Amino acid sequence: MDSNIAVVGTGYVGLTTGACLASMGHDVKCIDIDPAKVEMLSRGEIPIFEDGLSQLVREGIRTGRLHFSTDMSELGDREFVLLCVPTPQGEDGSADLTYVQDAAASMSSYLAPGSIVLNKSTVPVGASRLVATALGRDDVFVVSNPEFLREGSAVQDCLRPDRIVIGADSEEIAIRVAGLYTSLAVPMIITDAPSAELTKYVANAFLATKISFVNAVAAVSEAVGADMHDVVLGVGHDRRIGHGFLSPGPGWGGSCFPKDTRALIRIAADAGYDFEMLEAVVEVNQQQFVRVVRKVTELLDGPLDAANIAVWGLTFKARTDDRRDSPAIEVIQRLVAGGAKVRAFDPAVPAGLSLMEGVEVVSTAYEACDGADVLVVLTEWDEFKRVDLDDVVSRLRTANVVDARNVLDRPALLSRGFRHRGIGR
Repeated sequence: MDSNIAVVGTGYVGLTTGACLASMGHDVKCIDIDPAKVEMLSRGEIPIFEDGLSQLVREGIRTGRLHFSTDMSELGDREFVLLCVPTPQGEDGSADLTYVQDAAASMSSYLAPGSIVLNKSTVPVGASRLVATALGRDDVFVVSNPEFLREGSAVQDCLRPDRIVIGADSEEIAIRVAGLYTSLAVPMIITDAPSAELTKYVANAFLATKISFVNAVAAVSEAVGADMHDVVLGVGHDRRIGHGFLSPGPGWGGSCFPKDTRALIRIAADAGYDFEMLEAVVEVNQQQFVRVVRKVTELLDGPLDAANIAVWGLTFKARTDDRRDSPAIEVIQRLVAGGAKVRAFDPAVPAGLSLMEGVEVVSTAYEACDGADVLVVLTEWDEFKRVDLDDVVSRLRTANVVDARNVLDRPALLSRGFRHRGIGR
């Protein structure tokens, strides 16, 4: 049965979720406080780089199932209201719930009796109660319904999720929420709100743990002369482990993992538990940035403060334009702090962008290499696998490469005289 839905907040999660729900046949109104953004979205233009999202937005507008507005009064005819506002990290590592509470308070008077507020924002345990308090309504229901979207594949994650998690005080309310997703043949986990809220943090923390673990094993592989590619191949075939998130790299980052791991550490501390294991995961990630910079300095014939460095990749992962907490930016900051000059290219970042002092963003991967002492690959864009290596080596001052994503053809590099450093190889 199609439902009337409102989405409050048209950021990454809100826009993707709203467009996908409209594509499932629901009537969706997306509410945002930014008039310029609403006007842009109403024209079918989107402010983020996400595969397939612009097509879904335009299709939703064309069919009349997706609308954008700044008017909170339009919540009055909605059975479901999805709260999709930011929860930035506070100074102590906890999630800042200011936007969540403010949004709940501002929409309270417009909600229809019996409507259900779904908290999609990543929030700590107990946030559903805070939202209920901010609403101040005993005739509406608050449910935790966390999202598990990956940037670069968010549309597919929304339309073909691994699971739907619903945390509610009432089974009847949970079943109503589950009805939104009846067109998706996926497991439905119905639980209480605290368990649903904790699930999102634990999922991201576990994935971050896998990456930190594999990066630590990559360091051991280098020390003992093993090939990390073969180690991961052997380990990943164990069904209990799998190959997912076992690719060594320059570290993890993005809008979720750094924020959510620190938030979970804080949640545990507030409950009286010292989550030392997860603290170690964060520390290993910090060490990985140092290891990548060390690989660069090892290849230089002189000091870092006299070096010109070519960088391929600025976003935290491929298929997104998001640079928030990007490991590439972390590494670049450390190179610049050491006195190096950096010329960088990323397919999703415009040339000429003022990133930081000492960094020039150029328009092609080849241009970044002109006169460089070392090429450093920091994001796993597929187009980097298809570059003309003869052109690359002709542009570099010295044929040195640190492939922190292990995406380049190592034998092809060595045959052209490159000195090569990968991760775990």
